[in-house]
Amino acid sequence: MADYDLAIIGGGLNGVCIARDAAGRGLRVILLEQGDLGSAASSASPRLIHGDLALLEHRALLRVRAALAERDTWLRIAPHLVRPMRFAIPAHSDERPLWLLRAGLWFYDRLSSRPGLPASSTVDITHHPIGDALKRPFGTAFEYSDCVADDSRLVIANALDAAERGAAICTGARCIRAEQTEVWRLVVIDRGQRKVFTARALANATGAWTASIAETVLRVPPPGLATPVQISQIIVRRLFDNDNVYVFQNSDRRLVFAMPYERDFTLIGTVRHPFKGDPAAVSMPAPDIAYLCEAANRYFRERVEPSDVIATRSGANMAVNPTSSHPLDGAITLRATRRKAPLLALFGGDITTARRRAERAVSMLTPFYPMSRSWTANSPLPGGDFAWQRFDAQVEAACERWQFLTEREAQRLVGAYGSRLAAVLGEAKNRADLGPAFGPELTGAEVRYLMANEWARFPDDILWRRSKLGLTIPPADREALAVFMASPS
Repeated sequence: MADYDLAIIGGGLNGVCIARDAAGRGLRVILLEQGDLGSAASSASPRLIHGDLALLEHRALLRVRAALAERDTWLRIAPHLVRPMRFAIPAHSDERPLWLLRAGLWFYDRLSSRPGLPASSTVDITHHPIGDALKRPFGTAFEYSDCVADDSRLVIANALDAAERGAAICTGARCIRAEQTEVWRLVVIDRGQRKVFTARALANATGAWTASIAETVLRVPPPGLATPVQISQIIVRRLFDNDNVYVFQNSDRRLVFAMPYERDFTLIGTVRHPFKGDPAAVSMPAPDIAYLCEAANRYFRERVEPSDVIATRSGANMAVNPTSSHPLDGAITLRATRRKAPLLALFGGDITTARRRAERAVSMLTPFYPMSRSWTANSPLPGGDFAWQRFDAQVEAACERWQFLTEREAQRLVGAYGSRLAAVLGEAKNRADLGPAFGPELTGAEVRYLMANEWARFPDDILWRRSKLGLTIPPADREALAVFMASPS
């Protein structure tokens, strides 16, 4: 008998969504991630949970409708990590005509169930806060509703739910060889120790490493459908005071987004193009930075120069069509031959469709062993057992229970942990009860929680994935955090 029903290589969003779905259906699951969860493309996504408005120009109505349904599902099951926002498209005289934008949003509204989200509208931005940050020639904008997600915490929440349903989540575990017979025999270096596992089925969810893992570890032909692509954004100082997401039409007809990021910053993206090189060492080239700065400068009054870029976010992923500027649904392949254990490969796609993609992948294994029905669309992720309209009430309750918290701190913590905040702060009565402070907000209590419950091992795991506090923490506090994490608890 095999140790597990399903082994998954890769701890990005695709991998953890498969682990969650399969574990909830009663399968014995192990997930192997060579680094940290969500440490590659899953932490460099555009952060959008949306129907991809631009796809309407390609008459892809069914794809837009399916993506909007997934948007509503994420909003329902992860209201702390997925937040509704108003998106604003300033009308540019050199780009799409007003009638086309208005018609596109009319279709967008009707393809969406919009669970409590406002419909699209036309805004005179000469008398509206949306226009304060924009150049004066812009007089009209179109508003519509979509969502923004904390991508890396979405990975962690799915992994948590999978673990609570029995899945083994192993970080720092690199699969170096896999032998396919009637079961898979996996040789793994797990934090320096050699281990061997067996599984009745294997899923390759390694993102940009999909082809290389197939060839060198699994020793099977790589999927021939996909090509690596690089996805990048830039982070600059906050350029506007409102909470809208701006959608800018660039001169090449691509859409560029500018959104509030971690309260004090603005995220501008996305640049997407074919990628060559090592997926573990993806960096944003200077022309891509200049492209996003120029796109923003067509609209914002305050100029953005490459020297103003505080940080960049880049990752490599797989795409079925690398020349497309639109996120794709991704691809799933299944290799199943007689007397050979099945092999799934799941790659590409955006975060909006990740849950549904994993559901389809796991369902493809039903001929090989019995399992219960799909379930992830109706079960909240850890911390998400409240309606999204109650987010502010959760913040108020946190401020009332832990009265030393500022509203800003409570918003960050509820936005990360939702209704499970008590597991982080416990019965603390004051800040001293939370242990040492690292920077303005990070405390020893939160660090200990992340290490004990969310697989955090190194400072970057906490500062750039479980939180984005790396943008504000002073170097001395970063060093102190490393010492704290390395010391015995």
